[in-house]
Amino acid sequence: MFSFNKLVIFGVGLIGGSLARALRERAGAKGRVVGVGRSAQSVARAVELGVIDEAVALDADVALARALSDADIVLLAAPVAQTEPLLARIAPFLDARTIVTDAGSTKSDVVSSARKALGASRIKQFVPGHPIAGRESSGVEAALPELYVELNVVLCPLPENAAADIEKIEAMWRATGACVRQMSEAQHDRVFASVSHLPHVLSCALVDQILAAPDAELKFFFAAGGFRDFTRIAASSPEMWRDICLANRTALLVELDDYVNVLARFRAAIEASDGAALEEAFARSRMARTEWQERGGIKPAGK
Repeated sequence: MFSFNKLVIFGVGLIGGSLARALRERAGAKGRVVGVGRSAQSVARAVELGVIDEAVALDADVALARALSDADIVLLAAPVAQTEPLLARIAPFLDARTIVTDAGSTKSDVVSSARKALGASRIKQFVPGHPIAGRESSGVEAALPELYVELNVVLCPLPENAAADIEKIEAMWRATGACVRQMSEAQHDRVFASVSHLPHVLSCALVDQILAAPDAELKFFFAAGGFRDFTRIAASSPEMWRDICLANRTALLVELDDYVNVLARFRAAIEASDGAALEEAFARSRMARTEWQERGGIKPAGK
């Protein structure tokens, strides 16, 4: 059983809202959940939906200090570019026992930001994390108590973290139904540049290519299942993905260059009418995709 006294969430949207709902509705945790936004009104909807107990404005010192007092866990579920200013904002109000974690899709930049904002004395309180979950819908209305069931959450513990604090964050995510894994922040960024960040860029690039075509309207009219499946993630938050691409640009550029090389091989085979090369590539990809799916793959979010 996972329990907490107070959980403070900065950014009560899909990720933060789903965590709050999962802890209450799946794990049966009874602790108080406080949501912090740019204004109290920006998180008021989360109170109306019963996802959180209290809405607090980020710029209200007294209310923010009260919200953070006696907090067991603080979750930063905001765009990664906001990590450093958010941590700098809350650092003066953090209790020594409070554990801070995040849900950012990149980790090397987040760790660097945390070290700058928290300093040597408080960095031990920060346990970097990344729930591998998402939907094309965003906002607290999209939050689901079952969002994390059987999905992966990656933690990138720091040398300064206490073992008990790492275990507390692991226990929180396991209570949502997630599977928790650990890796270094550098390894995390290399892996997710390949399997998460690159696919998003490719999805958006296809939509952008069609938009620029003189017959775009006709193409969109006839777009069907393949287009729908490939471009689903292009409907995600532009702000979030802007920050992810810039934060992980080094690893992402490597993956983009590799992908361009693969496309060049496909183009050469098509231009040369090399059916054998195309069939071999398609068969290889089909086998790899099938084996991945049979090993469990990834289930649709919320299912």
